[in-house]
Amino acid sequence: MSEKLCKSMSLLWGAGSPPCWRVMITLEEKRLQGYKRKLLSFQKGEHKSQEVLELNPRGQLPAFRHGDVVVNESTAACLYLENRFQSQGNRLIPDSPAEQALVFQRMMEGLTLTDRLNSVIYYDLLVPEEERHDSTLKRSKETLSTELQLWEGYLQNAPTWLGRSPWQMWSFIQTLRLLSAGRFPKLAKYYSLLKERPSIKASWPPQWMSSRQGYGVLKDL
Repeated sequence: MSEKLCKSMSLLWGAGSPPCWRVMITLEEKRLQGYKRKLLSFQKGEHKSQEVLELNPRGQLPAFRHGDVVVNESTAACLYLENRFQSQGNRLIPDSPAEQALVFQRMMEGLTLTDRLNSVIYYDLLVPEEERHDSTLKRSKETLSTELQLWEGYLQNAPTWLGRSPWQMWSFIQTLRLLSAGRFPKLAKYYSLLKERPSIKASWPPQWMSSRQGYGVLKDL
């Protein structure tokens, strides 16, 4: 890939943000490592800066630009990169329309799983103290557990392309390592495959390598 083309790409991102990481992994998979990128601080409110707002009026990250094309939704950016650079790097979406449909379905379902993970992991942040109840958290955990078992079934007889495509789990791979390998063996195996991909190793946020803060609530799933 020409250096000139990569320099026409830029990414504003925040450390530890799964949506930002999703785009960075895609850029690695497509071998587009020469792009310009700028790390912004959520804590300092830099995602609300004028620089970001000019690209994304919502003041959210990532903000990705390729020439005159601006894509602010991370999944849309991944799809754009795959479609624009099909012959570059790794193919991330199969050719078969039926398999493509399955990929897209799992991508959308992945967003649901992310929401259910967040409802448990960030329960204390999302629910006002006066509205917190053990029964509510218990129901959220039961819903999440059911969803995880559904994904166990998906991976039981997964198609061959799934093993080389990290699309399904990009939003929550950092969570998979904390789940019970005994109860979720397929998810544990999929995590072990994903974490060895060069694209994931190259872009993994350093604070996720050892931090378990906020994930203790998953230990009894």
